[in-house]
Amino acid sequence: MFNIFGGSAAKHLTAADAVALAAKGEITLLDVREAGEVAASGTAKGGVHIPLSMVPLKANPKGPDHDKRLNPAKPVAVFCAVGGRAGQAAQVLSQLGYSVHNIGGFGDWVSAGGAVQR
Repeated sequence: MFNIFGGSAAKHLTAADAVALAAKGEITLLDVREAGEVAASGTAKGGVHIPLSMVPLKANPKGPDHDKRLNPAKPVAVFCAVGGRAGQAAQVLSQLGYSVHNIGGFGDWVSAGGAVQR
């Protein structure tokens, strides 16, 4: 996703793009916020909630704790509160072979018209 020599290793995906792709079932939404944050505001409808600290374990398809809702063959749109933790998760997911996009924060998802589940 990041290229230190300039340019982009992946097409930039906006929250609005993610809303459209999620509606068609073409992308997995990953919320990496803590449980208390999700309880307070809800999360993206149909999204997978895995706190950032658990992403390396839950996203590793070769590991015993792999969460089957994450499929390396399907693109992942990751978000947190404002985007920082999503960036960290995106790096981990990319190293594990996922096509991943940091779409920023939960507010970006909501502002783009994304549905919320509580």
